[in-house]
Amino acid sequence: MGKGKLQRFAELSSYDKVFQPSFDELLNADFTYKGDWKNKVFKNNNPIVLELGCGKGEYAINLAQTFPEKNFLGVDIKGARMWKGAKYVSENKINNVSFLRTFIEFTPSCFEKHEIDEIWITFPDPQLKQRRAKKRLTSSVFLSKYKEFLVTNGTIHLKTDSRELYDYTMALIKHNNLPLFEHTHDLYSSTLVNEILSIRTFYETMFLNENKKITYIKFGLGKVENIEEPPEES
Repeated sequence: MGKGKLQRFAELSSYDKVFQPSFDELLNADFTYKGDWKNKVFKNNNPIVLELGCGKGEYAINLAQTFPEKNFLGVDIKGARMWKGAKYVSENKINNVSFLRTFIEFTPSCFEKHEIDEIWITFPDPQLKQRRAKKRLTSSVFLSKYKEFLVTNGTIHLKTDSRELYDYTMALIKHNNLPLFEHTHDLYSSTLVNEILSIRTFYETMFLNENKKITYIKFGLGKVENIEEPPEES
């Protein structure tokens, strides 16, 4: 590991807006702040929004500055990327953004039932190989995990350059009869684009420069008890 990366990891540990539970802590028990994020971390009763696979936290930070009445939490395992967002939040004293460094698989150990109001998934690895389908962040495996802590009427946003991931997620939504609120396979040519959906991460800017179309889906999990893979993915 390079000297610069080591320095970033050291700085990351010094930020009071960053939480880094150990692997063993989440594997064998619940995280300290499970059920207490509002009271002990954000110190208010405002809704909590997750950015899963947050990278540098660009979406969480921009959303937080637009919606000061909400709390935002970026989740990712890659600390070197998270460092940039955490540094910006610390230097600019943005009080409604925090970061959780962990695997997304462990999120049920971090959040209580109905503790999260909204989820953003921006430009995740589409995991295109068939054998890796269940590792997609909108797979039945992950949606079942989100269902453990998302409020019943909560929303999930998927923004991606991958038409394959878009089509897969739409098929899963249809197969499980999940609430579908908005969708487009070409965001910037649609009527849906607005100030919020125009927030551009590092990866989105790169994809747009490559003339790739950006897709978007807004959906919910409703009251469906068991979420299943669409037939072609089973």
